[in-house]
Amino acid sequence: MKTKILFVALLISTFLNAQENKITKIDSIVNAKVKPNHPGIAVGIVKDGTITYEKYLGLANLQHQVKFDEKTRSNIASTAKQFTALMILDLSIKEKLSLEDDIRKYLTKLYPTVKEKIKIRNLLNHTSGIRDYVELLDLDGAVWWQRFGYDNDDVLELLEKQEDLGFKPGTIYYYSNSNYNLLTKIIEKITGKTFNEYSKTFFENLGMNETSFVERYMKVIPNRANPYSDWGRGEWWEVPTVTKTNGEGFLFTTLKDQLTYEIAVQNANYNNNILLIESQKSIPNSEIKTYGFGLELKDKIGRKAVHHSGGTYGFHSQTYRFPEEKLTIFAMSNNGNISTNLIAQSIAKLLLPKSTQKSKYDSKFYEAKNIKGEVTILGKYIYPNENKIVQILEKESKIYWKEKNFTVEMVSESKNTFSFTNNPELKVVFYQDKMTEYYASGKTMHYKRINTLPVLLYDLEGLTGNYYNKELAINFDLKLTKENKLKFKLSTNKDSNDVEIYNRKYMQSDNFFLKIVKDQFERVVEVKLTYDRAKNIRFRKKTNLKFQPKIKTENGSINVTTIGSRKGNSSQILLTKNYENGNEIWFKKFGGKSYDKANSILATNDGYLIIGSTSSYGNGNYDMYVIKTNKKGKKIWQNTYGDFYNEYGYSAEKTSTGFLIKGTKQNCTSNSDINRKCTTNVWFVNIDKNGKEVSNKILEQIKD
Repeated sequence: MKTKILFVALLISTFLNAQENKITKIDSIVNAKVKPNHPGIAVGIVKDGTITYEKYLGLANLQHQVKFDEKTRSNIASTAKQFTALMILDLSIKEKLSLEDDIRKYLTKLYPTVKEKIKIRNLLNHTSGIRDYVELLDLDGAVWWQRFGYDNDDVLELLEKQEDLGFKPGTIYYYSNSNYNLLTKIIEKITGKTFNEYSKTFFENLGMNETSFVERYMKVIPNRANPYSDWGRGEWWEVPTVTKTNGEGFLFTTLKDQLTYEIAVQNANYNNNILLIESQKSIPNSEIKTYGFGLELKDKIGRKAVHHSGGTYGFHSQTYRFPEEKLTIFAMSNNGNISTNLIAQSIAKLLLPKSTQKSKYDSKFYEAKNIKGEVTILGKYIYPNENKIVQILEKESKIYWKEKNFTVEMVSESKNTFSFTNNPELKVVFYQDKMTEYYASGKTMHYKRINTLPVLLYDLEGLTGNYYNKELAINFDLKLTKENKLKFKLSTNKDSNDVEIYNRKYMQSDNFFLKIVKDQFERVVEVKLTYDRAKNIRFRKKTNLKFQPKIKTENGSINVTTIGSRKGNSSQILLTKNYENGNEIWFKKFGGKSYDKANSILATNDGYLIIGSTSSYGNGNYDMYVIKTNKKGKKIWQNTYGDFYNEYGYSAEKTSTGFLIKGTKQNCTSNSDINRKCTTNVWFVNIDKNGKEVSNKILEQIKD
């Protein structure tokens, strides 16, 4: 009997020693990051429904040397999104709303011209296309945290001015805080209570009595921590909280309350708590499965995980849940110099048994390895959501992945398969017109190869001008330097920045990704600007438009276009004067018996200049064609410019002595179709006021 008792005692002692050893190691992880006189941290662990670790270190307030302890309420930032989502899910279960509802059922002034449904579930998992208010305010000239009293009503007002979305709802995942600000307004519409009132009762029902969203930026929150960072200065600085948005973040809570909630989540199945059970899953009917009810659903450390992070100027937090191991690690801090994410991950790696999960790449990875035929590796590739360019470069016989300021070496595993020196498990396979990233979890990302036709001076000139966004009432300029380098300047910024041109469609300037939009005449009419979490903001071009087929007048417009014959064997140029409603006042036709085409019209002091091309007149197949009319459309003169091959006129601008006609000129090696090679070049023709050619200049080749 004594032997048996001694054996049991030995087992208990061994277990306790092992537990104490783990706690000592966890302590060392936390202690290594935070000193007692620095801004603080709180870390808690829940295992099998029981709190197994709880630690507080550092200061909640540096000025008054207040310790960060169990009473301290810290801002957990975006980790709060799960609670806003939980309230929406609760209302859905109670049939107060449907996750399939269009948000405009409740917020009627949003996006009246958007035809697609913007569903509540699109807000929940960031697939709505709604741009992040944080970036919109930054573009507007003052960052969000400098705006005193800025709240969810202000966010709603800002978004009501937005006419379109960054992308079609449900097509991609693109994180945006605005989604969760709007969810609070939907909660208010349905419940008839303010979000603060409703959420306070909701938290009390969860047993979280020391948890609340910010209500007023000057209102006292008992035991509130202050946010600190040195931002590289070597001394602590504090960022005051002067805004009062919530739902997307700004939830002040204690570690005790968070651990109370984590215990409830771990015990949800045992207690049959449908709300908490469903909250840890992906959203029904959603196209995106990696983000659910305010929670990321991606594997971590080689196993199934539910998690989220949060960070806002000194405040930050991290939740990691490993449901199969019934283990949760939560950390929050007011110390901007450390990472709760890295601390929580280090603790998780210490506590979790070594993963037996093997790398499981998408099946197409194995099919693609050692693909037959030649594959091009080097080049430029567009991200799946078209917000960034990746360049695959070769330097000193080594291959590199480069995106903006980040560069990493790639290691060849076969002629078309590579891995990364900093992450060997991440594979890249190159195909004829794309590359695909294959993750060990089975995830894939597809990047399209973009064409790299040279960008000519002609293209750069077409980009120059002023671009305006009326939703934000801001603009930017694109200007050419004397060295023909393109510069970008936002109206709300003091400095201009260089533009990196990837091709004739995509550009980058500092943190702005620019997508060029052209009309049917190949004029640059718009640039879609992506700034971090604000995607595809439309800036319409105001100045220097090329190939202008329409001129506004005092009571309407003058339009020029090309019309075909009934039999389709000829075309003519049609000039019309129209009222503001589009009704025609008068029209004039120009041209001969063959094909005559108009590209643009220029207003002069005494009439109009029509620019196009003709095969009815001139020396060759097509010649540049210019027609001068008076104000009533009567032809004053017409002239052609060119030789035997094809010359096209596209636009014109006034000069001190006449006009500069811009177009293209074709040159060929012979008149025969056999083995003939042709080149097309940018061609400028100077003419006087009567249409007589003064000079011409070939600038550069466009294509073979």
